[in-house]
Amino acid sequence: MNRQKEKHRQQNQQLEHSNRQYEQRRAGFDAELKSIQSQTTRLFSKEEDIRQACVQLQEKEAKLMGAQKTVEDLTLQLEKTEARMFEIDTQLLEDEKIRRKRHNQFQELKGNIRVFCRMRPSLPSERTHEGALVQVQFEGGQVTGSGSDKMEFSEQVIASTVTNKRVTKTYPFSFDKIFTPEHGQAECFEEISQLVQSALDGYNVCIFAYGQTGSGKTFTMQGPATHNNNSNNKDHHDANNAGMIPRAVHQIYQVAQMLSDRGWTYTMEGQFLEIYNEAIHDLLGEVSDYGKIKHEIRHEKNGRTTVADMTTVQLDSPSKVKTMLRKANHNRATGATLLNERSSRSHSVFILRLSGHNETTGERTSGVLNLIDLAGSERLNASGATGDRLTETKAINKSLSCLGDVIHALAKNKEGAYIPYRNSKLTYLLQNSLGGNCKTLMFVNISPLSEHFGETLCSLRFATKVNSCRIGTARKAK
Repeated sequence: MNRQKEKHRQQNQQLEHSNRQYEQRRAGFDAELKSIQSQTTRLFSKEEDIRQACVQLQEKEAKLMGAQKTVEDLTLQLEKTEARMFEIDTQLLEDEKIRRKRHNQFQELKGNIRVFCRMRPSLPSERTHEGALVQVQFEGGQVTGSGSDKMEFSEQVIASTVTNKRVTKTYPFSFDKIFTPEHGQAECFEEISQLVQSALDGYNVCIFAYGQTGSGKTFTMQGPATHNNNSNNKDHHDANNAGMIPRAVHQIYQVAQMLSDRGWTYTMEGQFLEIYNEAIHDLLGEVSDYGKIKHEIRHEKNGRTTVADMTTVQLDSPSKVKTMLRKANHNRATGATLLNERSSRSHSVFILRLSGHNETTGERTSGVLNLIDLAGSERLNASGATGDRLTETKAINKSLSCLGDVIHALAKNKEGAYIPYRNSKLTYLLQNSLGGNCKTLMFVNISPLSEHFGETLCSLRFATKVNSCRIGTARKAK
C-alpha cells in the first residue's frame, strides 16, 4: 500500500510539474498575445495615420491642380491684358494724332487770327465823381464768365452850339471775345489755353497784349508786379491773379507730364527780350551789359528764328518762371508820361520754344509760343511826351503801325506778295511766327475811365481792323 501511495505521490508531482510548465507556457502565450495585440493596435493606428495622410495628400493634390489651373488662367488673362494694353497704347497714340489734328481744325474754324477785348476794373481812387467812368454795355456771358462778343459805348455830345442841345452818340464794337471788368485772369486764360495747346502740338503762336498805357496789359500777361518783394502784398502772392505767361508755362508742364505716359518727352527754352526804340535788349542778361550788346535777328532756312547773344533759360521747373519774370520786369525800360507814372516804354517779348519727341512713334514736334506785351499805344497829344519820351512814343506808334501793315498784307493772301516784315524790329523778329504757319491772338486792353475814352476808341478801332483780317490755314512748324 505504501508503494501505491508513493506511486500516486510521484504521479501528482509529475502532474504538478507539467501543470506549472503549462502555466508558464500559457503565461508566455498571454504575454506574446498582449504584445501582438499591442502591435496590432499600433498597426491600426499607423494605418489610420496613413489613411488620413493619403486623404490630405489627395486634398493637396486637388488644391495644387486647382492652383495650377488658376495660374494657367491668370497667365492667359495676363497675356490677353498685355495684348489689350498694347492695343490701347497704340490706340492712344493714334487718338493723340487725331486730337492734334482735330484741335488744329477747330482752331482754324475759329480763325487763325482772333481779337479779344478786355476792360480792366476801375480802382476806388478813380471813381471820384459821376461820369468818371465810361458808359458801356456788354452783351453775352459776362455773368457766366464765358465772355461777351459785343459792346457799345455811349457818349453825351453837343449836337448844336446854338441850342446847346445834347445827344447820345454810340460806338458799337464786336470781337471774338470780350471780357468785362468782372472777369478774372483764369477766365481770360481759358480761351488762351487752346492756343497754348497748339504751340505744344507743334505750331507757332503769337499772343499780343495791345492798348494804351495803364490799360492792364502787363497785368494780363504777367500778373501782379513781380519786382515787388513785399511779402505783405496779397496780390503778389495771390495765385488767382497769375498772368498769361505763368499760366501758359504751368499748363505746358501739366500736359507734358500727362503725355509722358504716352512716350512723349518735352524740352522748354525761354527767352525774354524787349524792343526799345527799335533796339533789342536782353531782359535776362546782366544789367551791366544792358544796351551794350547788339542782338541781331537771324532767320534760318529751317524756319527757326534766333537772336544773337540772347540769354536762354531751360524751364525745367515752374519756379524758374517767377524768377525769370522778376528779373525781366526789373530790367525793362520804364519812364514817365502824363498817362502813367511808370509807363512801359518798350515791347516785351517772351519766347517759349517747345520741342517734343515720342520714342515710341519717332514723332517730333517743334512749336514756338510768343507772348508779347506791347508798349502803350497812346497818341502823342495824349501822352504829353517831349524829348526822349517823344522819340519813344514815335518809335512805339511806328512799330504798332507796322504790325498792322503786316497783318493786313498777310490777310490779302496773295502768293509772292510783299510782306513788310523788315519795317520794324518787332515784325521782323516775329516773321516766322506770323502768317500761314501761325495762329495769332490780339488781346486789346482798354481803360474804364472817361478821360481815356479817346485812346480807348483808337485802340478798339485798330483792333477792329485786325479782327477784319483772316489769315490762311496754319501749317505745322518744321
